[in-house]
Amino acid sequence: MQLYPEVPDRRRWTIARDVAVVLAVVLFAWLGTRVHDRVASLGVLAEGVTSAGNGVQQGFDSVAQAVDGVPVVGDRLSGALTRSGEATGGNVASLGADGEAAVQDAARLAGLLTFGLPTLLLVGLTVPGRVRQVREMSRTRTLLGGVMTPERERLLAMRAAFALPVDDLMEFTPDPIGDLEAGRHDRLLAALAAEGGLAAPGSTSDGSTT
Repeated sequence: MQLYPEVPDRRRWTIARDVAVVLAVVLFAWLGTRVHDRVASLGVLAEGVTSAGNGVQQGFDSVAQAVDGVPVVGDRLSGALTRSGEATGGNVASLGADGEAAVQDAARLAGLLTFGLPTLLLVGLTVPGRVRQVREMSRTRTLLGGVMTPERERLLAMRAAFALPVDDLMEFTPDPIGDLEAGRHDRLLAALAAEGGLAAPGSTSDGSTT
């Protein structure tokens, strides 16, 4: 399987386009990471709430332990203080922990969307064309790769003269029909090969003849 055309201009353009696509995917990945980190940094607010809630609850627990030994009312007062700590600081700490989890989920989603959406769009716009290009090169190589008998050469020249766009033919010959009529097939075959991204039969990949 041939990935890149043999025609120099097309090869350079295709390589440059592939490099640009790879660099764009890398850029999207970097942007996704940056967005994730920025959103995740908001979790410090939730961490502060969690710390504050834990501090309040620990304060109530400390007081509860201190009054636990008070005669008669110590146990009841200690239990009341512990419950109060759970109802105030404990709830705040729980909300803070939930907030931290929500921020992390949002950070992952934002990073994934920032990377995934443009990457999917880019791949959807570029990969099908590259697949078609590779297939076209393979089909053209199959057409031109058989034993080049005079009859096969004539049929391929006819295909070039009748099927290729006139503008593409004019890059190789000013009179494609005249060439076909006169049996001058080399330029028609070169046009057919170039249409598939291949060098002309009997030429090297840099366009020079062998």
